[in-house]
Amino acid sequence: MNQISKIWSKIDPFSLRVRLTVGVAGVSALGLGSLAIWTSWKMQQILINDHKLNVEQIAERLPRDVQLYSEIMPPSTGLQKAINNLTTTNTYLWIKSSDHQIIAQSPNWNQLSQTTSTKLMSLTEMSVKPQVAKVNQRYFVLCSSALPIQDQTLGKLFVVQDVTSEQTIFLVIVRYLGIGSILAIITISVAIAFYIKRSLQPLRQLSQMTQVISLADLGQAQIYLDNAPSEVKELAKTFNMMLSRLSQSWEQERQFVSNVSHELRTPLTIVHGYLQSVLRRQKNLTPAQQEALETAALEAERTIRLLQHLLDLARADSGHLHLRMEPCVLNDLVAEVVNMAEKYSDRTIKIESTTKSIEVRTDYNRLKQVLLNLIDNAVKYSEADTPVIVKLNQQGEEAIIEVCDQGCGIPLQEQSRIFERFYRIDEARDRSTGGYGLGLSIVKTFVEGMGGTVTVRSRTTTYHQTSRLNKGSVFTITLPACSLLE
Repeated sequence: MNQISKIWSKIDPFSLRVRLTVGVAGVSALGLGSLAIWTSWKMQQILINDHKLNVEQIAERLPRDVQLYSEIMPPSTGLQKAINNLTTTNTYLWIKSSDHQIIAQSPNWNQLSQTTSTKLMSLTEMSVKPQVAKVNQRYFVLCSSALPIQDQTLGKLFVVQDVTSEQTIFLVIVRYLGIGSILAIITISVAIAFYIKRSLQPLRQLSQMTQVISLADLGQAQIYLDNAPSEVKELAKTFNMMLSRLSQSWEQERQFVSNVSHELRTPLTIVHGYLQSVLRRQKNLTPAQQEALETAALEAERTIRLLQHLLDLARADSGHLHLRMEPCVLNDLVAEVVNMAEKYSDRTIKIESTTKSIEVRTDYNRLKQVLLNLIDNAVKYSEADTPVIVKLNQQGEEAIIEVCDQGCGIPLQEQSRIFERFYRIDEARDRSTGGYGLGLSIVKTFVEGMGGTVTVRSRTTTYHQTSRLNKGSVFTITLPACSLLE
């Protein structure tokens, strides 16, 4: 039962495969059902309708025979002779008077059981048109009509014919026909499901191929389907054309960003240098002028950092981000970064590491930039009275650096997107802290370029009565370790 539930839960009712299977199976069921109904109707005509016609003819002929016999013999004798002449092995006739007394009957009633014959004779009403009825586990065609003799109604004529064997055969045929139709529908549905699954295989291959295409191989990505139908091949050709256009568009955008960033960085650096030079000679400046120049210098510096980030990302996208991979001791690098961060942030930053030195092969300056970015984020988004902790350890062949804060945390639904470019959780908060949504993208780009990974683990701030529980965030960098130095 559990296995069936698992299989059923994997079925998508809105998929093309299910819709085609249900549609074709429905048409097949309608066709086979119509065929079964028509066959049943024809079988009934063949097996039963002849008996109905025979009974109807007897009911029409008996009054004429009685009229003829009554002219040459007593009426009662003529009536019985007419009944005897029309009686066959499976045909039974009787006549009832207006007070429901039996006037005459067929001589073959002893062929039926006492219960059946009594129940038949107790009937007072029958349809003028022959109908099939079940009496005591037997089937009869029944018909009744008035019996006029010499302009007088002698009584009511009842004619029945035993069709038990024919009706039994008919019911058996209908039963087997129904079972056969159901089995045929199931077989056809299963065969159709497998055929449709096989027919849709090229579409699944197309979906799988497109899923693995990334920006890195957008220009070289091509979709080939050898044994696919013509329509799917045409779709693959359209995909290839679209990928080519996307590659060209992405390359133009990347080149534009790179060119603009490069062209703007130099004049902005000059402007920032002049602003710093003027600020150093602040004796001739009024407080308002000094504040305006400091704001301009700060914005120029932020813009230069943004342009540098854009240049780094553009180089990474084009494969021209050069990393100087050299052996270095992580303990020394982390200590240097923490000292720098403490000077500029006036915050308590603690180091928790093993007593042994950990060596990795990395780009020293790029890794410093990564750690400074992460520590800067931790400082910005946590309270001033809480420490930032940098943990360093080695597990097997991996060196692990963790930057931990006790800030407000990152919502779970946002954690999968924080490494995207220009993505910011809180627009107002990031503007106030000077963020552009590129810092974590730079971190991810540099770390992955050095053969490592970066992940985040975080819980958002919650409240319990009057106590605030700051869970904070933990950014984890994993790099391949070279060796463990004593």
